[in-house]
Amino acid sequence: MKQIKIFIVAMAISLAMPVTGQVVNETDNQTDVLSLPEGMLENTDSMITEWNMSNYFQLDTTSQLANINPYFEEAVYIDRLKRLPNVMPMTYNSIVRKYIDQYTNRLRHSVSYMLGASNFYIPIFEDALLLYQLPLELKYLPVIESAFNPRARSRAGAGGLWQFMPATGKRYGLLINSLVDERCDPIKSSDAAARYLKDLYDIFGDWTLVIAAYNCGPGNINKAIHRAGGERDYWKIYPYLPAETRGYVPAFIAANYVMNYYGEHNILPMRASISANTDTLLLSHDVKMEQIAKICDIDIQQLKILNPQYTTNLIPGYRQRSTLRMPQKQLLTFIDLQDSIYSNVTQDVVLTEEASDVIEPVKTVSTRHSSSSRSRASSHKSRNRSQNVTVRKGQTLSEIARRNHTTVSKLRKLNGIRGNNIQAGKRIRVK
Repeated sequence: MKQIKIFIVAMAISLAMPVTGQVVNETDNQTDVLSLPEGMLENTDSMITEWNMSNYFQLDTTSQLANINPYFEEAVYIDRLKRLPNVMPMTYNSIVRKYIDQYTNRLRHSVSYMLGASNFYIPIFEDALLLYQLPLELKYLPVIESAFNPRARSRAGAGGLWQFMPATGKRYGLLINSLVDERCDPIKSSDAAARYLKDLYDIFGDWTLVIAAYNCGPGNINKAIHRAGGERDYWKIYPYLPAETRGYVPAFIAANYVMNYYGEHNILPMRASISANTDTLLLSHDVKMEQIAKICDIDIQQLKILNPQYTTNLIPGYRQRSTLRMPQKQLLTFIDLQDSIYSNVTQDVVLTEEASDVIEPVKTVSTRHSSSSRSRASSHKSRNRSQNVTVRKGQTLSEIARRNHTTVSKLRKLNGIRGNNIQAGKRIRVK
């Protein structure tokens, strides 16, 4: 967790004050230092620039009160928190108030962004929580974990909306490699987070302790319980927790408050132009986002936003079936034109020479471009010798025919195949 200093004077924090990771409150000659979760330190302006989202989220400037945060008595905050339909107790105290002040003052712009993005992400979070019968207020954990940035990375190596460490992510079935990081996949990471939260509740039986354990791990919570003489109340074990965890539960309560009562603080949601009406397909072929964007008439930056799990512009469906999320209109276009999309993707195909058993990589050529004289000579030479490929698991005759620029009927004739059944591991002739 980053450590910065922000001095709170009276009840408000200056919007112009630089972000430097701790909240320091000086009252009665005492200094109270509180750590801020990394999600509260997201620089939203930088995130939008880096994420190329300036065309999809715009500030609402219709209200002249947008930057005026009213003052409320403590009784108002207590009453509002009690009114939330939550299973988890929303305790109000001076610590929670400091985090509410952070969200309603310095982080107003971040809250505006998260409110705009919530139309897309919150339904995904709620679906996962409902599936495992968990309290819906847990949908606000990504507020303090990542500020709703699916590509957020912590200094410790945690990633995604729910900030999974690699080992924990893999333990809950998330794929992480050079091409894919499913910690950044909103749907898969939300399912993994729900299962992790359910497992933590099975250990502690208390949602406040679950929230704390999500931040620092169950081992640290158990140590704090022992140091507190067996107490299992979060606020009684509070002094024995790591510094960052002492701020985590109050920040979570503050996030629940601000995401429900933002209007009372004159915070306006950003207007989001990214369609929340999206759907997914499972792809079994490699395909580049540039090709999808061109044929389906969708901005490639929007494709990246909707598919943040891919670390490059390649969707590696051939290695493992991969998801593609798009607005429904463009998704239907993809279904209608998928053969054209796939046929224009240059792929590496491994061909096996039947005579010498030497493996030689040959690149297919786009059907839209004429071949060079060198390519034609190479193709002519290739036609003078037979070529075989080894059938991979899950491959079909039509897929092999497409990859090798031939037809299913020719494959059947060359190999004496009847029907469509082919055995994985078998070598078949393609020329």
